[in-house]
Amino acid sequence: MWIAVGGSPESVVRAGTLGLPLTVAIIGGRPERFVPLVELYRETAARAGHDPSSLPVAINTHAFVAADAAGADAAFAPSYVAMMRRIGRERGWPPMGREQYEALRSPRGALAVGSPQEVAEKILFEHELFGHQRYLGQMSVGAVAQRDVLRSIELFATEVAPLVRDEVARRTASAPSAPAAAPAR
Repeated sequence: MWIAVGGSPESVVRAGTLGLPLTVAIIGGRPERFVPLVELYRETAARAGHDPSSLPVAINTHAFVAADAAGADAAFAPSYVAMMRRIGRERGWPPMGREQYEALRSPRGALAVGSPQEVAEKILFEHELFGHQRYLGQMSVGAVAQRDVLRSIELFATEVAPLVRDEVARRTASAPSAPAAAPAR
């Protein structure tokens, strides 16, 4: 069982106290603003007697992959912007326009939308921030055509995931290892 949070410190504390895995939903703003929540989760877990290094973290974002950024935007942006405008009206958010969408799709924004390389780079950037073990990308956001969603899933599986796995493995192999514990006397 995982506990999913979208920014509530109380939910993060609950997950850490219970020693349950954490899924952080990042659907707006910059991913960096969620770093303190993951740190709070790990600190709370340690205070509750759990080993934070054994508790997995997942990141969940809206994602969409196409052969290139222009294709991803053409298939995804109209539906996404319309959906976020509708949700925004219900929640009292300002209307989303192209400028807000572009900010979310930028290298430091919440959306993982673009070519396989761009999406892999976004996931790797978030991995640097969170050290997460799992990534969940919601691709059928709004009314995206089914054939486009299926192609996005295929590109994610065949191009993005291998890029991310290889780079995480490379980084892990080249990371300095912890010094050996001193022998007991």
